[in-house]
Amino acid sequence: MRKKMVLLLCFLMALSVAGGCQRGVWAADSGVDYVIRVGHVLATDHPYTDGLNYFKKVLEEKTDGRVRVEVFPNSMLGNERDMIEGLQLGTLEMALVSTAPLSGFTSDFLVFDLPYIFTDTATARGCVDSEVGMGMLEDLASQGIKGLLYFENGFRSVTNSRRPIQHPEDLQGIKIRTMENPIHMDSFSAMGADPTPMAFGELFTALQQKTIDGQENPLAIVDTSKFYEVQTYLSLTEHFYAPAPFLMALDYYNNLPEDVRNAVYEAAKEAQDYERGLLDEMNARLLKELVEKGIQINEIDKAEFRAAVQSVYDKFEGTGSDKIPAELIEKVQNFKP
Repeated sequence: MRKKMVLLLCFLMALSVAGGCQRGVWAADSGVDYVIRVGHVLATDHPYTDGLNYFKKVLEEKTDGRVRVEVFPNSMLGNERDMIEGLQLGTLEMALVSTAPLSGFTSDFLVFDLPYIFTDTATARGCVDSEVGMGMLEDLASQGIKGLLYFENGFRSVTNSRRPIQHPEDLQGIKIRTMENPIHMDSFSAMGADPTPMAFGELFTALQQKTIDGQENPLAIVDTSKFYEVQTYLSLTEHFYAPAPFLMALDYYNNLPEDVRNAVYEAAKEAQDYERGLLDEMNARLLKELVEKGIQINEIDKAEFRAAVQSVYDKFEGTGSDKIPAELIEKVQNFKP
């Protein structure tokens, strides 16, 4: 199925070439030198979209209209793995994704997926913006991808339609959608849940049809994806922090004039700050709004959940494929903003 999606994506990109552009460079009489398409999987009204539209505005202004940015939300260009492969193939210019699918390129990204590796937003942002996080983005160059910086999705919490989750044992028997991420899956298995990897685009229907019981995502996604329509309980577990790497096809980036490359990074930085600010504002009001929309919110003792997933650290610490070096875990745990 994934291979079919990639082929479809390539076909669609080929159509755009036939329509008058080549690798994002348009005919001179269009008044635009470069068209940059950027995709993500979240809803049209999620801060991802607003942040990318801000990126579009700033970049087009900085380049005096030589660059046009087209934003494609809601999995319009495929799932995250499809888009990453599109960057490598040169059939897509930019994508905003989670770290989960990038762990297949370098296992270091898995460190950000460790449960409770961060205690608060300021520390998490400081770490991903530091040489630790930026070094991981630089390592993607060997895979044909230019990592610019990180937007943010936020801390993930559990929702479900069966019962309140206040203690780890309450997850026993809960069928919960996760990303296709070994740490995420093992973390929920350690708490007794039944983790079920699934593409985000399929999630709402699966919840609606009750083929799964719950999911885990930040508050902004619970709201903008309207999960409150098909879920009853929200537990503020905040178990994983979710940074969002902002990526570009490396060959495409290298072929841009230096002034345009500089403008891309400057616009990305301004958009990063804007998008994170939107999330801060949303998180400040969403708990009340979600209650008004019918969600029952449960406070939890994070110490219980942290203790329940310690085996995950033991399993993934080490060297080799799908392992995280002990020194990297220690560096992230001890990071001070």
